[in-house]
Amino acid sequence: MGFAASGCTTSPRQWIANGFKVGPNYCTPVADVAPDWIDANDKRVISDPVDATAWWATSFNDPVLNQLVTEAYSQNLTVQQAVARIMQARALRQIAVGNVFPQQQAVGADYSHNLTTGSGFDRHFSSWRGQFSLAWEIDFWGRYRRAVEAADADLDAEMYNYGDVVVTLVADVASNYIDIRTLQTRLELVKLNVENQRKTYELTEIRFRNGESSEVDVQQAKSSLVQTEALVPQVEITLRQTQNQLCVLLGRPPEDIDAMLGVGTIPDVAPEIVLGIPATTLLQRPDVRRAERDLAAQSALIGVAESELYPHITLSGTVGRSANQFKDLFRAGSGFGSVGPSVDWNILNYGRISGRIEFEDARFQELLAIYRQSVLDANLEAENAIVQFLKSQEQLRLQLEAAEAADETNRLITLQFEEGEEIDFNRVFSVQNTKTQQEVAAAQAKGTVAQGVVSIYRALGGGWPSPYLTQPYPYVPEPVDPPAVPEPVDAPQPNEPLPMIDAVLEQPVDNGTDN
Repeated sequence: MGFAASGCTTSPRQWIANGFKVGPNYCTPVADVAPDWIDANDKRVISDPVDATAWWATSFNDPVLNQLVTEAYSQNLTVQQAVARIMQARALRQIAVGNVFPQQQAVGADYSHNLTTGSGFDRHFSSWRGQFSLAWEIDFWGRYRRAVEAADADLDAEMYNYGDVVVTLVADVASNYIDIRTLQTRLELVKLNVENQRKTYELTEIRFRNGESSEVDVQQAKSSLVQTEALVPQVEITLRQTQNQLCVLLGRPPEDIDAMLGVGTIPDVAPEIVLGIPATTLLQRPDVRRAERDLAAQSALIGVAESELYPHITLSGTVGRSANQFKDLFRAGSGFGSVGPSVDWNILNYGRISGRIEFEDARFQELLAIYRQSVLDANLEAENAIVQFLKSQEQLRLQLEAAEAADETNRLITLQFEEGEEIDFNRVFSVQNTKTQQEVAAAQAKGTVAQGVVSIYRALGGGWPSPYLTQPYPYVPEPVDPPAVPEPVDAPQPNEPLPMIDAVLEQPVDNGTDN
């Protein structure tokens, strides 16, 4: 059979070795994992064991983000759905365990008043009867014990599904928070450049009235100003939509959360990151472990299907008391009882049982491929996140240099323009627009570096086991204080900050209350 591919016990003949259970004894299959990260030789990639339980607190050291994650964990509705599924799986396990014991137990009692007629007379009599009956199908072939194994694995799978939901939630909250801070910074930069271009426009009008420039220059200055002003509502739309999405993640309807967010900057991150090794970190991802538990449950279902090939042996019995008068019900001689085994064997099943076994085995093969694919996907996500984090640092350095050069060019050409030198107006407006574009791109590049950290910990299954769990199976999650945040330290940065543009990126940004 196909389940041999997993390296498990496969022969139903090994019934005794399997603990008097037919079907395979499950063992975790092998899945290909890269021996090391592609960028393992980069000094910023550290292969020490990683503790990503509260990665958002240790990576960003941002009290606002810590509070957002705490609230999301306690109120997010997707998390509550996952909790409910754990409760369902636990109840189904109780049902499976109950089947190991006598499956039928019944207490019955009845009374009847009877009439018989014949030979010219009628006879009236009563009948009182009480009994207890029991039927217990002996789990001779392990059908019910395999069902318990499947239920145990299903419960584990739902727990890991809960973990996957938590990992995704924490990463989504952090990602949305970084997007909000990036958009706030972009908005502030655009507004500053609008003010600079407005001054140029006003100066152009003055020079036009003095006969020092043409109306074409005035209109071109106005066009450049309005073009930059049009970026403001564009960024404000995206900012509002991102805040609305964050509200939903927090389990609340979209609302104004400016007061909650306060002011802040795009988070700074250290250039190094601790990743462990792929085989240690990726195989512990909750979605990967969920896929493995689904496989374990399916392995047990093969045994359940195979047990139908063999006779079902049931031990049944009945004890009770019967009398014509209620007062005689408990006297000697009123008792009765029976006990004995029975055999039920589906010998003419027309291929239904073998077809069921083949189906369960094929399903096992499907889940085996799903498990191995989940490991590959985890490896892919991690490698993509690592290269994003490393290369975005280089992108940020270059973009800051470009923004600094554009800012200096704008300063020089504006100075020439204000001093009345003869210069090409097209060049003035082109330089101002380039300054805006480069500074916005620098803000986005800094946000991309922070997003790289989020992507890495999402790929590593960071946030699980959750630091907020107060019991192994959180049927009712109870929020606790957020993880302790280390004192701020002067972490080494991927590059030396540049003046002027970096000063804007680093300053606290208002949430757009003056929009």
